[in-house]
Amino acid sequence: MTSNEKSLINSGSADTPFRVLQTDNQKDSLFLRKKSIDLDAKNIATNKDLQLLIDRLQMTLAVESGVGIAAPQVGIGRNLFLFLRIDQKGMPVQVAINPRIVGHSTETFLFERDGCLSVPELSGTTNRYTWVDVEYYDDNGTLIKERLSGGSRGADFTGVIFQHEYDHLQGILFTDRLATAVSPEVQKED
Repeated sequence: MTSNEKSLINSGSADTPFRVLQTDNQKDSLFLRKKSIDLDAKNIATNKDLQLLIDRLQMTLAVESGVGIAAPQVGIGRNLFLFLRIDQKGMPVQVAINPRIVGHSTETFLFERDGCLSVPELSGTTNRYTWVDVEYYDDNGTLIKERLSGGSRGADFTGVIFQHEYDHLQGILFTDRLATAVSPEVQKED
């Protein structure tokens, strides 16, 4: 990590949430459009800066009431995100370091009401794969390989969350995948 990234990470304790970058701020928006780079996968469990980053991302996710958050959303240009495991009992938060989508369904579907902590007051319908085969390191440095599904907003949309957060690492926002957009102001008129 760069000295600026380490400084940002260490600007607060484990229970201090980060400021979430917003697309309505030009500097933030430009950063959110950058492609992130991999973290050193060696010594993940003992890397104090990385573990503090994870702790602060977890706090930020809880404070913002989101289902996922990527490091670029808080100004860290590294391939790391957290996502809610809707597919598991208790819906734990999963850490994904250097994640990859290594396969996906040929079928896509329209996912309604996609939204983002970095895109204020906008939600919409996006095109997503019905399942994705993924690989990533967890916060202990264990390589995880699994298939995530989620073909609807119903019981399990874990695969959609993973795709959304993975897009952040590529500099892609959910608005780039919109089929239709609905803002809260329009919804209130219905």
